[in-house]
Amino acid sequence: MKRLTVILVAFATVTTMNAQKKDIKKDDSQVQWKGYKVTGSHEGTIAIQSGNLVFDGETLTGGSFVMDMTTIGSTDLSGEYKGKLDGHLKSDDFFGVEKYPTSQLVFTDVKATGKNSYEVTGDLTIKSTTHPVTFTMSVYGSKATANLKVDRSKYDVRYGSSSFFDNLQDKVIYDEFDIIADLQF
Repeated sequence: MKRLTVILVAFATVTTMNAQKKDIKKDDSQVQWKGYKVTGSHEGTIAIQSGNLVFDGETLTGGSFVMDMTTIGSTDLSGEYKGKLDGHLKSDDFFGVEKYPTSQLVFTDVKATGKNSYEVTGDLTIKSTTHPVTFTMSVYGSKATANLKVDRSKYDVRYGSSSFFDNLQDKVIYDEFDIIADLQF
């Protein structure tokens, strides 16, 4: 039994040694969000504080990201309206960035679904609340793209949500929002 354990430990060590962590180039990467409401939508960006993807050879096997929530901002508005929306998104009504300045995504499972494409499951933490998310990711050379749908109601982001409030009518902001990440490493 001891010999089998030593062989398994040695195999695990060899497998781990082949893993290569590649840091995300923050200045060359972009994370966009798009939120929807009954009367339209808004979109914007969030900056990556840090991140990496892990590979075994050319195969994606893991990754993690920390997002700087203090940078959340709209790109579809300007002037006074942009300032109001950006401030509201940073307030406790939405992401409470003073208390929760970062969000985090840690990959827990990566499955190849084709050449250069993956189904990734990870633990997403927003406002100190963690839930699993599953999304698609494509990797080409030193670039990767990912598309996520996030249900904000799971993270106690309640403002304008019909999951928490009645009679909002045309003031409803839908719970799901999109994240599109274009990454370079």
